Amino acid sequence: MKDVRESSVITDYKPDPENILEVRNLKKYFTVQASFFGKPLAFLKAVDDVSLTVGRGKTMGIVGESGCGKTTMGRTVLRLYDVTDGEIYFDGRNISREKRARLRDIRKDMQIIFQDPYSSLSPRLPISEIIAEGVRIHKIVPKNEIKDYVIGVMKKCGLPSHYYSRYPFEFSGGQRQRICIARALAVQPRFVVCDEPVSALDVSIQAQIINLLKDLQRDLNLTYLFISHDLSVVEHISDTIGVMYLGSLVESGDKSGIFGNPMHPYTQALFSAVPIPDPKTKMKRIILAGDIPSPVNPPSGCKFHTRCPHCTDICKDVAPKFSECEPGHHVACHLYTGCRP
Repeated sequence: MKDVRESSVITDYKPDPENILEVRNLKKYFTVQASFFGKPLAFLKAVDDVSLTVGRGKTMGIVGESGCGKTTMGRTVLRLYDVTDGEIYFDGRNISREKRARLRDIRKDMQIIFQDPYSSLSPRLPISEIIAEGVRIHKIVPKNEIKDYVIGVMKKCGLPSHYYSRYPFEFSGGQRQRICIARALAVQPRFVVCDEPVSALDVSIQAQIINLLKDLQRDLNLTYLFISHDLSVVEHISDTIGVMYLGSLVESGDKSGIFGNPMHPYTQALFSAVPIPDPKTKMKRIILAGDIPSPVNPPSGCKFHTRCPHCTDICKDVAPKFSECEPGHHVACHLYTGCRP
């Protein structure tokens, strides 16, 4: 499958050393229709011009509806998908055009915890082999120390040593997710993409996994890109938050700014759906009209204008710029005309 390539190479750019990850104008398109000779005719714009930064030792939460491109963006950042356009700087190094062979050197520094703990573990391997695979490939410890090292990683993730030789089918969902976390941490990464790591778990187990992730972040100085539908989980674990809609970021900023003063109409509607644990409080639910447009043929102008209650003529024709309306608080909306680009 071929990708469309656009020319927007950024030159002479120097990333901030305070950030472990900087993404600039990232695009990931998938070909959905091609001619008889293989020329792409139509593209699914899964990630469309996303820019973000993640500070060292911090957590950035990414929220949005299903299909908005959160997971694709996370996997593209890790170069599990090739980049269509844009730049990815990891630890000051531009990895957006690196060849697969050269990427192997930094694979151990960038890991992912997948959403489904059932399908992401091989049923044919004991968890000792699942966790030790990356340790052997990257030569984290000598061969004669691998078993002790794996048991140590298991204990950090709340897995007793007598689980060492068991297979994934012998574990519950929460235990499997701990195995997934142990596998990711075994190669001593500095940056981890958490792709909805608690969405398939019961609420009580979710709390255990979230607390485990926070403890590991504190002890190992990890940086997270945390993707989730659950706004309460994102509020609990994140330092900064980005809101995605139809492949693009519509708002980003510090947790307190996003939750205390959501500015984009989509963010306001998203947050209005969060239940309040007080029966006396009346919720002001914002109901969005219409369906989510197709990422194959997104609307012109502002992508949200077909569902926005504040839509004006300019929204239908001109795409809003992602501008800073408060210190560290960016939003892409024509309602805020006095913001700094």
